[in-house]
Amino acid sequence: MTADLETVAPVSHRALFAAGVLLGLLSEQMVAFAIPLLIYQHTNSLAALGLAFAVEWLPALIAYPFAGLLADRDGGRRLFRRTNALRGLVLASAACVVLLVPSATTVVLMTSGALLSTLSAPVRMCIEKLVPQLASGQRLAGTQALVQNMELLAMALGPGLAVLGATLLGKVWLLGVASAVFLLAGAAWTPLPRPSRRELALTEDSGSGAVLRELRLGLSLLTGTRPVVLLAALNFTINLTLAVVLSVNAAMITGVFNAPESALALLNTCVGLIGLINVLLTPVLLRWVRVEALGIAGFTAICIACVALGAAPSVVLYGAAYVAALAGTAVFNIYNRTQRVLVIPREHLGKVMGPFYLTNLLSLPIGGLLVALVGSAVGPQGLVAGLAIGLVVVGAVLLPLTVLSFRRALARFTTPERAVA
Repeated sequence: MTADLETVAPVSHRALFAAGVLLGLLSEQMVAFAIPLLIYQHTNSLAALGLAFAVEWLPALIAYPFAGLLADRDGGRRLFRRTNALRGLVLASAACVVLLVPSATTVVLMTSGALLSTLSAPVRMCIEKLVPQLASGQRLAGTQALVQNMELLAMALGPGLAVLGATLLGKVWLLGVASAVFLLAGAAWTPLPRPSRRELALTEDSGSGAVLRELRLGLSLLTGTRPVVLLAALNFTINLTLAVVLSVNAAMITGVFNAPESALALLNTCVGLIGLINVLLTPVLLRWVRVEALGIAGFTAICIACVALGAAPSVVLYGAAYVAALAGTAVFNIYNRTQRVLVIPREHLGKVMGPFYLTNLLSLPIGGLLVALVGSAVGPQGLVAGLAIGLVVVGAVLLPLTVLSFRRALARFTTPERAVA
């Protein structure tokens, strides 16, 4: 074996992997379309919208470290299937309660949102865990790009399906459709092979003491890997800005600019169409452009677009900036996903990515609370503008440090095991 050795899964396995990811994300897009609109229409309150966003993500923060540990032990396939089945059950139950007790709409949707975000933790960890099993070496970036492209494709297809479903069935029944799609997502991974025992983090002791030791190990590996720490800080800053953008998006479109609901879906569809282009261009770009360059270009696009969001005078300019911000995020995430996997031991990937995700996603409830507490005082667009300026300032320091730190770390990896970890 040499450091240049590459592995790649059969095309059928990659297709089933991508299908499961795409179907799960499609369902998430339907939920992301329906729930905020139902809450905003039920309450007509920006504070309620921000509070719902915060409540949705707070439980997930606690779940991520444990989800990473579970993914290391399980390997990803079986856990992905079971978690998607649970997500389908939660969503179907929420739809039934809202139909039977309309007065409980806000409480039920906030509660189901929190449960769904908690269950998204093991799903994300399973995807992280399975990517290195499907490809290594130079193929790794392409597989990470595949995941990112599925996210963008879901944004292209999901809103359109959501608008169609909401028009034909209503927003509540749309939740029932999303429930069924979650079940299909889990089923797509059924034929994928279970990883070997060598690739699993198995232990004879499964008590609370062992769990705590593994959680401490993951945290120590994270804090002891400087480039990953810097990347987590950079991601937190990006996610805080985007959390506010996503949290106020429904209010901005239908409230500030008085645009129809269909404009909200059209925005996400446009972002997804960028994904269609990305599917075609990413393999070519990765042949000619280093992953590092994609990261820098993506972050620059995010900064410019977020500043434009804070200053946009019309829904057209706001929409263009919104699409550019999420498209920039997609490009940056190819760098983000690829580099971190290269410097983390494969057998401990879940343990490290659990606290890594916790750090990143802490920005989401903070963003929701910012909207709830100060959104009405400064206005949603003013809040976005302030955070965008902060992103530019902090990113100007963190991005160069992150890039240089990864260069140094990767230069030290000379063994095959570490080179493809």
